This record gives sequence, C-alpha cells and structure tokens, in this order.
Amino acid sequence: MSIEVKDVMGRVAIAVLEDASFADIVAAMKRYAVGAVTVVDADQRPVGVVSEDDLLLKETDPARHAVSMFESRRQRHEHEKAAGVRATQLMTSPAITVTPGTSVRDAARLMHDRRIKQVPVIDVVTGRIVGTLHQHDVLGVFTRPAAELETDVKAVLADPESFTIEIDKGVVTVSGRVQWRSQAIALVEAVRAVEGVVDVVARITAGNDDLVVVPPLL
Repeated sequence: MSIEVKDVMGRVAIAVLEDASFADIVAAMKRYAVGAVTVVDADQRPVGVVSEDDLLLKETDPARHAVSMFESRRQRHEHEKAAGVRATQLMTSPAITVTPGTSVRDAARLMHDRRIKQVPVIDVVTGRIVGTLHQHDVLGVFTRPAAELETDVKAVLADPESFTIEIDKGVVTVSGRVQWRSQAIALVEAVRAVEGVVDVVARITAGNDDLVVVPPLL
C-alpha cells in the first residue's frame, strides 16, 4: 500500500500573506520552529516561499546598495532580495507544492532534488494551502511498526506463504525459494519499494538461472 502525503503531513498551514513584513516572517518562523514559511495570496493559494537563506541575505550581502554592470542575474536578484522588506520581495517563486494524494516517495524525491526541507500541501481542486509537509514527516515513514510494515511487504509477494519475513528496524530479511533467478531479483526490488523499508536482505535461492549470458558463437 502506497503511503500518501495526507497520511503523514502536518495539518497546520505555516504561511504568511504577501504583504507580511520582514519582522512578521521572522516571528512566524520562530513561533513554529521552522526554517521557511509559505507566502499565500488573499485566496490562501501559495505564491512563493521565504526561507532562512532568503532572510540571511540581509546580513550576508555586502553590496545590496551597490549595483555593478558586471554582476550576474543571480547576483542582481540576491541584491533585490537583500533590500526587500515584504514577503513578495523576499520570497522565492513559484512555490513548490504537493497535494494530499502525492505519494510520500514522490514527495521525498522532490524535496531531495530541490534541496528543500518542507513544502506546502495544497488542495487539488482549490489550490489553497491545507497543510505543510516537513522533512521529519517523510522520515517518520521509516519508523513504522514492524507488523504494519510486514503486512505491506507480504502484499507485494505473489505467494507470501512461501517466504519467511523478518523485520528489524526497517531492515527486511526475506527467505525462501523461487524457480527463476529473475524472480528473486524482481521480488527484492518490489520489497525495497515498500514505504518504510530501509534495506532488504535476500536469502532466496533459485532453481534455475535465466540470467546467464551465453557468449556468441564464433
């Protein structure tokens, strides 16, 4: 069974309005102990995100009042952010979002690829923010109860009664026998894809090797 964002997300939508001041943003981050806040419009739809890195430009950008004809587009953008005082000036846009129905695996991949620690969750119909998915919410999948994890592992096996399943801290050991070596490989990959599986130890024997590469005849 695929675990979706709605199963692990935080129900508090950590957001500020577009005209929120620098101080308002810092206060929101401090109140909820987060490193970023979503910026929403009047209809509660995400339009961007302000992170701690965006705010730190106030201190780390020594040339925010000086403009050089040789600076890159990125440098100019950072100078503009450093001079900003409202959410719309400070935010990174557009906002990267997920929906309650997004799989946790896909959300984790998105967060890893974009190097972000939290994403707003939006209603698929209205586009309004309904919650926040944090990195620790995703990592919580790896602390699932062993019995629950075993049920999902058995669900991906064609004949679960033919195998012995042992689970220790998310590491799944599968023991048994299959007819073909390719079946053993496919079985391991299927178990590895189950949300919450940290690693797979395969103790599976195969009656036949259908992956032997036959050298071409000379």
